[in-house]
Amino acid sequence: MRRTKAEAAETRCSILAAAEKLFFEKGVATSTLDEIATAAGVTRGAIYWHFNSKSDLFLELYNAADLPRVNMADVDAPCDDGRDPLSLVEKMACDWLQVLAEDRHRQRLLSILLRTNFTEEFQPVMDELDKLDREHTGYLESILERAANDSRLAAAWTPHSASKTFKWLMKGICWDWLLYGQKFDLSKDGSDKVRRLLASFRSNTV
Repeated sequence: MRRTKAEAAETRCSILAAAEKLFFEKGVATSTLDEIATAAGVTRGAIYWHFNSKSDLFLELYNAADLPRVNMADVDAPCDDGRDPLSLVEKMACDWLQVLAEDRHRQRLLSILLRTNFTEEFQPVMDELDKLDREHTGYLESILERAANDSRLAAAWTPHSASKTFKWLMKGICWDWLLYGQKFDLSKDGSDKVRRLLASFRSNTV
C-alpha cells in the first residue's frame, strides 16, 4: 500500500527522534543505521528512503533543530532606533542563556555536536556549522561597529576583537555547562559574566 504524506512524515520524525536518542547516548560515530532503524521501528530501507546516509541524517537533525544557535540567534534583528547596541547584545545573550537553560531538547542536540568527531564523513555538517559561525560573527561585529561609531565602545576594543572575545565567552559558558554536569545556574551565573565582559566594552566617555 502506498504511504500517505502524513505517514511518511511520521516515519521521518520517528527516524529523527531515534537518531537523536542514540547519538546522544552512544555518539554519532558508534551509532549504526541498523540501530536507528530498530529504535524507530522501521526498516533500514525506510531510512534510505528519507536519508542518503548517516551524515545526511545527522545534517537533517541539525537543520530541523535550528542549531547551534549559541551566538544569540533566537531574537529579532537590531533596529536603528537609537537603542544602545551593547545593551542589545546583553539582552540577546542573556535571553539565549535562559532559552538554553530551559530547553532540554536543544541541550541534547548541542551536546551531540560537542561530542562529535567531525571526520570526513561528517564534513557537510561542519561546513554548515562554519557557515553559521561566520554569519553570527559578522552579525555581532556589525552591532559592535554601531557601538564604535556611537563612541560607546572603549578604545581598547575594536568591533572585531570584541566580537571574537564575546563569542568565545558565550561558547565557553555553554560548553562548560553542558559537558560538565550543568553544575552552575546557566542563566544567572552566565548572564553575570556576560554583563561583566560588556562592562569592559563600554566607553567611559558616553
